[in-house]
Amino acid sequence: GVEEVGVGREVVIRRHQYDHEREFYIAHLEEALQKGNKYTLSMEFIGLLNDQLHGFYRSNYRNANGTEVWLASTQFQANDARRAFPCFDEPGLKATFEIHLARQTNMTTISNMPIKETRHMVGAEGWVWDHYYTTVPMSTYLLAFVVSDLAHNSTDLDDILFRVWTREEALPQANYALDIGPRILTFFTDYFNLSYPLPKLDMVAVPDFPALGMENWGLVIYSEIGMLYEAGVSSAANKQLAGMVVSHELAHQWFGDLVTPKWWSEIWLNEGFASYVEHLGIDHIEPSWKILEQFVIRRMQGVFVKDSLHSSNPVIHNAMNGNTIIYSKGASIIRMMNHFLGDGTFRSGVSDYLSTLKYDNAVSDDLWEHLTLAAHRDGILPTNLTVKTIMDTWTLQMGYPVITVHRNNDGNSVTVTQERFLLTRQENSEDTHDYKWWVPLTYTDQAEADFSQTQPKVWMKDSEAQITIPHLATKDHWVIFNLHQTGYYRVNYDLHNWHLLTSQLLSQHTAIATINRAQIIDDAMDLARAGLLPYATALDLLGYLPQERDYVPWWAAFENLKFLKNMLTYTAGYGPFKRYVRDLVLPLYSTMGLDDHLDDPVLDQYKRQKVVSWACFTGLPDCLQHALAAFNAWRETPHSNNITANLKSTVYCHAIAEGGEEEWSFAWHQYLESNVGTEKDNLLGALGCSKKPWILARYLEMAFNESSGIKKQDARTVFRSVARNEVGQPLAWTFLQDNFDRIHAYSANALKGLMRSVTTSFNRETQLKELESLHAAHKGQVSSNPLDMMEMLERVRHNVDWTQRHFQEVMAWLQHRGYHTTLPTHHRPSDNQRAHG
Repeated sequence: GVEEVGVGREVVIRRHQYDHEREFYIAHLEEALQKGNKYTLSMEFIGLLNDQLHGFYRSNYRNANGTEVWLASTQFQANDARRAFPCFDEPGLKATFEIHLARQTNMTTISNMPIKETRHMVGAEGWVWDHYYTTVPMSTYLLAFVVSDLAHNSTDLDDILFRVWTREEALPQANYALDIGPRILTFFTDYFNLSYPLPKLDMVAVPDFPALGMENWGLVIYSEIGMLYEAGVSSAANKQLAGMVVSHELAHQWFGDLVTPKWWSEIWLNEGFASYVEHLGIDHIEPSWKILEQFVIRRMQGVFVKDSLHSSNPVIHNAMNGNTIIYSKGASIIRMMNHFLGDGTFRSGVSDYLSTLKYDNAVSDDLWEHLTLAAHRDGILPTNLTVKTIMDTWTLQMGYPVITVHRNNDGNSVTVTQERFLLTRQENSEDTHDYKWWVPLTYTDQAEADFSQTQPKVWMKDSEAQITIPHLATKDHWVIFNLHQTGYYRVNYDLHNWHLLTSQLLSQHTAIATINRAQIIDDAMDLARAGLLPYATALDLLGYLPQERDYVPWWAAFENLKFLKNMLTYTAGYGPFKRYVRDLVLPLYSTMGLDDHLDDPVLDQYKRQKVVSWACFTGLPDCLQHALAAFNAWRETPHSNNITANLKSTVYCHAIAEGGEEEWSFAWHQYLESNVGTEKDNLLGALGCSKKPWILARYLEMAFNESSGIKKQDARTVFRSVARNEVGQPLAWTFLQDNFDRIHAYSANALKGLMRSVTTSFNRETQLKELESLHAAHKGQVSSNPLDMMEMLERVRHNVDWTQRHFQEVMAWLQHRGYHTTLPTHHRPSDNQRAHG
């Protein structure tokens, strides 16, 4: 009913209505409500403790004695608080909340605020009520509670109680989070120049969680892999992941929790910002990780491919479920802004924004306004130019430019043009928008070779078709644009400059900054992929890699080689391609070896892990023999596993691939025995590496059957590992088509990831047709976002198009380099034929 407060008068509800489109309950009243009066709407509400990992849900785990234990936890973003209690469930509306949670006395409860008092429940033996302090004003999606028997450790940070919670036997794995969490919180307090507003912060790792972490205010909830780390058992990558996720969620306590977007279309403000500053938090704690160098390969180059598709979307768009554009492109353009404003101006603008709008809501324009004030105050931008003018071109339109730099005949000037970078041009595209950006141009030449200046020397306006830049070195010296790849764009040069860069890399690659080497590799390979550069030019440039010892350029190379691998897997070019890659990685493999040293710098550990993985993939005998020997030694003494965490996934995978049923069963048994999340993940991934079709078919069946011992949230890990395997890929595709409805019922939110993993190497017309018909038969079931399916179809169309345009080009290059793509026939070809083969 509806009651007028203070008067005690009831207002009659004439009829109830439900608006399915907007998910609104509508009460039609007998009389109009009077403005300024207060009313109470009361209703009966029953919520189910579901097992869908959304709303207020339940999950379970086995404790050290093997007993099944239940717990209840929440995940409300985007609009699932309404599953737990009736509310105006929108980010733009803030309120204070008073939480009362009932529990049995052998459990604990946690919520956003500290407990005020605990009372016995009248008439219920063994039950109590926990009453919590009222929260600060906040949005519904950030409210949280956990009812469990989880254990905790704590520390005090000034006046803030800081606790980490997890399963009792996993508690030592939470020490790393407890060590870095308070230090990162202190860093952000200083960085934002604004203190953390709550009296305590709990970080909880729950056994079943749909994301890596969720920034609920004062009660951050993580999946186990997002927070736990065990030295010696978890890899360096697991440690970095836990560090990054913790840093990301703690950044949200200000950006998102204290100042919240008005609507989901602005969620990029939260996620882009947290995805950028998480790197600053970790760089402060773990400087040896060189996380700001890693940013370029992991975040920026990672999202470049998605954002060069017609099916991309602007960062500002209605996104109730975030995607990589919001996170990674958002982070990349915020990093670009940090560099063009300079760190001091950027920080003071951000701090003003947060302190002005605390406990309130914001849109992007609010942030632009505060950054503009700071930029004009510090003389960084001319008074007639605002941050909004620049940033609207990066947030309101999708995609990004390729900047083409052409040396003029006089030698020391260049002409610069911009156009949208697309992997595949659609001749009959309906998109008539004229894509142009405000581009901050930074550059250096061979004479100067100074990579330190990341504030723009020149701005290219969105209204300029081309600009000329004078006073560069003469034409026999290279130029490089986009220093440290701080600008969110690609760069193409005339062929002469590409050749100069290639010779520089071959003669002395360290003359070019590390990040720019990674940029040059990634740009060249993707420009070739899009038909804007001959493949021979791009592949010739990779020829310097045997001398490269830095992780970041190697990562860029491996990511681009992965695309070629996917395109060549089912062609005659696969063998020659593997031999070519083997020659590239052999010098690095010889210096790194398989002896993993856990006290090596983290980037060396990553480099070893990558190079060993690729060396074994190419069939390098030394690599495979080491992998098999290590795995067999473990089989002989199952309780002492001497394979280092960094190399486990590679060793397990190749040993299972080379082996049969016995090796598979041993690994499966180890999976059931282990209680370390990262180890279970390694084994699940490796079990999909078998080359026996019947074993893979059985494994796919097990993945979607909860009684098999595989958790529901891990079905995607299993499916992905089978789909990545060249023997398993056709099986996974058939399984998905045959069992679509069953998979949808079992784990609807995993479908998008399953589809993506199984279609990565699709590059034939027949495969495209199969995907189109699956899409037609199950419209709307793959994902709540129609763009996801459009993107998948576009990627496969691009692959088909690539195969028609570039397959022969790559084959000719391999052949020319002596990686023969055809077998010799019985007669010896003439010299003439050989030269043109």
